[in-house]
Amino acid sequence: MTSRLNPDDQKRVEQYLSAPQHQVERQPFKVWRLLLIIVVITIGLGLLSRLLSRLVL
Repeated sequence: MTSRLNPDDQKRVEQYLSAPQHQVERQPFKVWRLLLIIVVITIGLGLLSRLLSRLVL
C-alpha cells in the first residue's frame, strides 16, 4: 500500500514509530483466558441476579 503522505512527512512518521517507547513487546493473545473470564463473569452475574430475586420476593 502506498502512502498518501509526502516523503518528508512519511520519514517523520517512521522515525516517530521507530522510537523505543513505541516498540513494546506484546504478549501472545490468550483466547482460553478470555473465554474463561467471560464465563466466570456470566455465571457470577447470573448467581447475583438469583440472589437478588430471592431477597426481593
